[in-house]
Amino acid sequence: MLEYSYMDVYIPRGISREAARQLLTEHAEYGHWELARVRLFSDGSRQVRLRRRIIRVRSTL
Repeated sequence: MLEYSYMDVYIPRGISREAARQLLTEHAEYGHWELARVRLFSDGSRQVRLRRRIIRVRSTL
């Protein structure tokens, strides 16, 4: 079964869509995060949940 670690990112309403896209792209490229969920609030802020797979290394001994 796959296991994931999660990271929540809060993006305030003053951040442009382009800046938010760039922030999430950097997390995806350099941290190997993928988009799991986006919540858009009525004030324009966003809560983004990113996830990445946990790879367990098994001992060979």
